[in-house]
Amino acid sequence: MTLTAARLDRVAPSQTIAVTAKARQLKAAGRNVISLSVGEPDFETPRNVKDAAIRAIEEGDTRYTDVAGTLALRKAVAAKFKRDNNLDYSPEEIVVSTGGKQVIFNALLATVDAGDEVIIPAPCWVSYPDIVELAEGKPVIVPAGQNQGFKITAAQLEAAITPRTKWVILNNPCNPTGAAYSREELKSLTDVLMRHPDVWVFTDDIYEKLVYGGFEFATVAEVEPGLRERTLTMNGCSKAYAMTGWRIGFAGAPVGLIKAMDKLQGQSTSNTSSISQAAAVEALIGPQDSVEEMRQAFERRRDLVVRLLNEAPGVRCATPDGAFYVFPDIHGCIGKVTASGKTIDSDEAFVTALLEDEGVAAVHGGAFMFPGHFRVSYATSDDVLVDACNRIKRFCEGLR
Repeated sequence: MTLTAARLDRVAPSQTIAVTAKARQLKAAGRNVISLSVGEPDFETPRNVKDAAIRAIEEGDTRYTDVAGTLALRKAVAAKFKRDNNLDYSPEEIVVSTGGKQVIFNALLATVDAGDEVIIPAPCWVSYPDIVELAEGKPVIVPAGQNQGFKITAAQLEAAITPRTKWVILNNPCNPTGAAYSREELKSLTDVLMRHPDVWVFTDDIYEKLVYGGFEFATVAEVEPGLRERTLTMNGCSKAYAMTGWRIGFAGAPVGLIKAMDKLQGQSTSNTSSISQAAAVEALIGPQDSVEEMRQAFERRRDLVVRLLNEAPGVRCATPDGAFYVFPDIHGCIGKVTASGKTIDSDEAFVTALLEDEGVAAVHGGAFMFPGHFRVSYATSDDVLVDACNRIKRFCEGLR
């Protein structure tokens, strides 16, 4: 008899976490390694947010809270949705979880039955398909290449919907590509969804604040209010407020779905940290200056990285609208041999050789259900990015 449950065979370890761990191991062994694999801002959590957490500790705010989050935080989340997205949610329509990943996990496990289909545009974040599989659902991957801005079309969405479709997941802006759907592009998708009343929409807006070049963010239920009663709008504090370690994700959705997620969370983690929740209240309703400062820095870094990567032979790098990633096409490098004699027969072989030969850690496109590319995070300093991009260029120049 085996120890592990069969359901565990449906999922793979997070490949982004695995690459980051390998880079740390090489650093510990004395290698000069630059990690461009991690999906978190390199900025400090804002001072006012830290101070709010310290006050909570000193005032004894260290007890269990409601499973779905403190009333103060759920009110702050509701205020954020109204301010930023013109969405009206009551505190009873809000749930707070231990990071955005738990929101996804809870929503899918609470709603997906065996054989239910979940449409996922690709490239996509690595965890979506695995969580669907763990819920015994079927991920339906809809590819959208660089030629269409890494965004699916209304026709593709229509073609993917079947009588078994339970959810459509939209990540806007997207990890790993940084692609973002405009209001008009979202409207074309919501028009399709309005014709399919049994399909729910999960919109992952975690990178909402990090958009560039004058891009104006919009979210599904804002664009089409008729979808509000079958839309889960997810966000969190990790990216916009540099709070990845604080583990605060949240969502607004109809009461019935929130209650189901609350029920599941009550039998797993229960509430997230009371201290983190107090900090999140300040993040959401306090001064927002730090968000704009970070956004401007990321926009500058985006432009720097796109310019430098496009100087590397065999690499084509599009300019994304948001997040802090680029997702270059490396088909021009595949089939070649490195200066050290390694054959680049896939995107995974490319990033493996890049790490071994030049000490740059990135994530291969196959991890995001889209081979022939690799993901670079520009959430690090300008100097480090210049060094890393020069190494990538040197690596590509050595391919024969």
